[in-house]
Amino acid sequence: MTDLQLSLIGAGGVFIVGVFTYNKWQEYKAKKSVERAFASDHDDVLMRAGDAPVPRQEPSFSLDGAAPGVAGGEATAAAAALSAVAGDAHYGEGQPAQAAAPSPEQAASLAEQATNLVDPLIDCLLPLALETPVRGEKILPVLQTLRLVGNKPVHFIGLAVSGDWEPIVHGGVYTKLQGGVQLASRTTALNELEYSELVTRLRAMADEIGAEPEIPDMIEVMAEARNIHRFVAGHDAQLGVNLQSNGAPWAIATLLGALEKKGFDVRPDGRFVMPDGEGGYLFSLSTNVTLAEETTSRLTLLLDVPCVAPARDGFGAMVACAKSLVARLDATIVDDYNTPLSDAALEEIKGQVQDFYAEMEASDIPAGSSRALRLFS
Repeated sequence: MTDLQLSLIGAGGVFIVGVFTYNKWQEYKAKKSVERAFASDHDDVLMRAGDAPVPRQEPSFSLDGAAPGVAGGEATAAAAALSAVAGDAHYGEGQPAQAAAPSPEQAASLAEQATNLVDPLIDCLLPLALETPVRGEKILPVLQTLRLVGNKPVHFIGLAVSGDWEPIVHGGVYTKLQGGVQLASRTTALNELEYSELVTRLRAMADEIGAEPEIPDMIEVMAEARNIHRFVAGHDAQLGVNLQSNGAPWAIATLLGALEKKGFDVRPDGRFVMPDGEGGYLFSLSTNVTLAEETTSRLTLLLDVPCVAPARDGFGAMVACAKSLVARLDATIVDDYNTPLSDAALEEIKGQVQDFYAEMEASDIPAGSSRALRLFS
């Protein structure tokens, strides 16, 4: 035989093996679908013994039905979803299961929570089409197995039967899912290895819950991840002022009392933080010595600029605290090179901070926002 004939035979063999493998994979997927459909842990409302029959819910254009806020095809989907899970809750003798409609305030809060979890601006979106509506408690344990790739968090939200996206919770019924992996962190962008790991684990997880994932193109995702990380690296600003003792070093034990009176909280790692009143903090303070040291002659107050909203005036609060400590501790406010910082110099820095905030606002990642806190955590 000639080399050409051998090549053609080899190519034909590869083609046949490929077709065989593809058919086997399709057969496997079909088998898994059937198994899920008839698995004992799935609910068949018509086959449940001892339960009161659930009345059929017809599709309706009315906003007064079991799925307020949806109409037409969406109402049909909502009614089907409710019927699929109606047998799982007992609402009293002979009473049909009804979906509790959230108030407008609750709906707005849930929508905001969903956007905070899966944000189109800083996350790679991962749509998952469901074979049938699912309950939150059945899929949550599976979804929680995919929470991180590298140091990038992965979150999931669901399209509820009300027609709104919301965090997935026990008792919720969802017709679609949406995943999101954060494109960048303070240290790195999402890379090819992490994305490949994500895709592999996502497909395995989707198969387990009966979903079909839509996988975005890796090249596009990597480009977007690099763009987001460039923004993070360019705005990773931490601004500090120092207090230098004018005399003998301060005893750490004495400092503890003075700082606690000023409102600082002591963290287990020895850092002091000034609370913002809502569970976060405005700025931190370091003694610049190890926990084993008994004295220090220098304190550093540090503002994590992108993590504090402009309205809180973190820089102004930090400077005011520093000036108060100057009088109490007999110290001078200096920069990193021990040059005293005058009021005029501090005002100039404050103007630079305002410019920084304006730039972040213009990029739709305002300082102190949920987006900023996720990216700069």
